[in-house]
Amino acid sequence: MTIEHHETARGKDTAIEIAGLDLNFHAFELDTRTPTGGKIAKVAGFSADRYPYVLQWLDDGDLEGLRAQEEADLGKGTKFIVAASDGSNRIAIEGEGLDWPSDEISGAVVRKLGRVPADRSIYLERKDEPDRLVEDGDIIKIKKDSIEQFRSRKPEAWELNVQGKKIVSTTPVISVVDALTRAGFDPNAWIIILKVAGQPKRQLSVSDEIDLRAPGIEKVRLTAKDVSNGEARTAPSRDFALLEADEFYLDDLGLRWETRNSDGHRWLIIHDYPVPAGYTATTTTLALMIPPTYPQAQIDMFYAYPPLQRATGAAIPATEALQNIVGLSFQRWSRHRGNVVPWNPQRDNVVTHLALVESSLLKEVGE
Repeated sequence: MTIEHHETARGKDTAIEIAGLDLNFHAFELDTRTPTGGKIAKVAGFSADRYPYVLQWLDDGDLEGLRAQEEADLGKGTKFIVAASDGSNRIAIEGEGLDWPSDEISGAVVRKLGRVPADRSIYLERKDEPDRLVEDGDIIKIKKDSIEQFRSRKPEAWELNVQGKKIVSTTPVISVVDALTRAGFDPNAWIIILKVAGQPKRQLSVSDEIDLRAPGIEKVRLTAKDVSNGEARTAPSRDFALLEADEFYLDDLGLRWETRNSDGHRWLIIHDYPVPAGYTATTTTLALMIPPTYPQAQIDMFYAYPPLQRATGAAIPATEALQNIVGLSFQRWSRHRGNVVPWNPQRDNVVTHLALVESSLLKEVGE
């Protein structure tokens, strides 16, 4: 039943608030400072034969049942909940037990009763299974002969890497459609591969869901399907795997990268790699030769396509040689580590070699 406000007669100077199970309170005026439970129910529009259940919502947050002839102490609180019920069920919010005159309760009411701030999530505690996240619009059935326990927590967040773009989910399970859409991809245009550290790669369909609680860094890789005109969109190739730290770093760059086998060598190719001011181009396709025994064997030199040129027209030393990579002639930059800080397989990787690339590019334009 919805509690509605009714105009009152003159001379009634004691104000209380009454709500139904939705906790939408309305103001009422009484002519006494010691109203009984029966009087409060009558003011709310309930007759005695409807077995109204009256709760006083105390200022300290507790709920206290009020019998028909029992007087309320308004000094403890002036809010009341009235509902047609012949009994109550037991719930607990943040460890505080409460009687609730219904077989169900909404997430919004739990939040109000527990005075849970909007920036905290509410969970229904469970045994032998994960706790349930309770949204404000959820309706929870209260089990008989037990106590439903509600707790609030700071919202949890799970990250998912979708083709180099990180998305954050506030729920541990996300649909494939939601993940790709939020990352800016059309879910129907791609072959979708899920990669979890230590597990075989698995192809997903658009109807699947991803459990972000699975151990390991989760990634979604995309390969383009054929388009309607018969041409194929080029998707990043993964001919071989890099170190986990390398892939994580490259994805963080937000650039398109791929690994290719070409002419007997293994190549990491980074598209649209930014170059500093002072060159005739602002980006290049950068290639690194990855030895088969990397990281025990070092990465040496780097390659650019098309060849980089200084804006001044001055020649760049030790860049005259060309290297065929996937059918294109890349400019070889003959840059090597010195003896002072040699390659260390325990420390060095693609990430540290890209730092060498950046410093070499800056040096040639005087920065």
